[in-house]
Amino acid sequence: MKKNKKDINQASKEMGIKSFKEAQEKEEAFKSKEPEIRNVLLKKIVGSVDRYLDFDGQFKLKKEFPKEKLEHIRELINQGKQLPPIKLYQIKDEYYVLDGNHRVAVANELGYDELKAQIIKFIPSKKSLQNILYHEKSEFLNKTGLPDSIELTAVGQYAYLIKQISDHWRYMGQNKDVFVSIEDAAIDWFKSIYKPLETIIKKSNLIETFPDRTISDLYVYITFHQWESRRKRRYGIGVDEFIPKNMERFRKKVSKIGEPELPNMQQCITAFIFMNIKIGKELRIMERLFALNEVMEIHSVPGDIDLIVKIRLKRNLLISDSELIGQFNNDHIRCLPGVIKTQTIITKHSKEKNKS
Repeated sequence: MKKNKKDINQASKEMGIKSFKEAQEKEEAFKSKEPEIRNVLLKKIVGSVDRYLDFDGQFKLKKEFPKEKLEHIRELINQGKQLPPIKLYQIKDEYYVLDGNHRVAVANELGYDELKAQIIKFIPSKKSLQNILYHEKSEFLNKTGLPDSIELTAVGQYAYLIKQISDHWRYMGQNKDVFVSIEDAAIDWFKSIYKPLETIIKKSNLIETFPDRTISDLYVYITFHQWESRRKRRYGIGVDEFIPKNMERFRKKVSKIGEPELPNMQQCITAFIFMNIKIGKELRIMERLFALNEVMEIHSVPGDIDLIVKIRLKRNLLISDSELIGQFNNDHIRCLPGVIKTQTIITKHSKEKNKS
């Protein structure tokens, strides 16, 4: 039975917030770093060090506990008083309140997005894939100072992005009159190289072809094969029209166009399928094929071939023509009763007259 929103909220309240000790033991996070002070999103504060039983899953104080402290904090905030930073323990991307549980509760109640906090980060030591990726991402963010928005799912890929940034830093440093820090180069790389290609990937819906992967994963996959690998690609050379074979040439290309004009990595391909059909099955198969959106024309012809079918398929530039057409043939052509044999020809160049 499908749960409604009210049931889900009620379940969340009853579950309560997380215990820091349980998370610490689970992640084997016993080594901490020096404290730092910065703003933290409230939605990432998920638990408490020693008061996790006092609050429900929405960080509201449970009914059986006294409300005087909450009311006092609410009054101070309404008077415009500045409260000291809360104190948090951090494990990966989650935060647990050491001091300031009631301030977090009031901030949630008043609709705040973030709070200023003193943070002590605990480093997970458990050797899981998730923790290895977390360590690699932390190192990447520390070296580059970039926003926490690049999510990779394969080990070693953050190091490749650092290499890209280093290459871009050396390129920017060719002008000896201007000093460029690695952090400056990282920001420029993020704005002028990573974000434009990320936009192209989003516009093309490429992520639908790669389940369980992120847009950042696709960025790494595409750029490695375009800018690093010298192996012959399986996908078509049309990708070169969108992404030149050199990172800096790509940056210069996209710098000349605005975001709305960034290309869509989708391409139409036209192919002709020659079919041999069992006697008496031609008309039935023609009807079934003509109902497909991808089929543009069907012709019954005399001779060694029974049917000629013209199809037009859309593909992204990371999939080969033969792979796409092979899948279409398997799904829609060869499975039809009465089909004996097929042969496919992909057009190289085409000219069409306008139909009036």
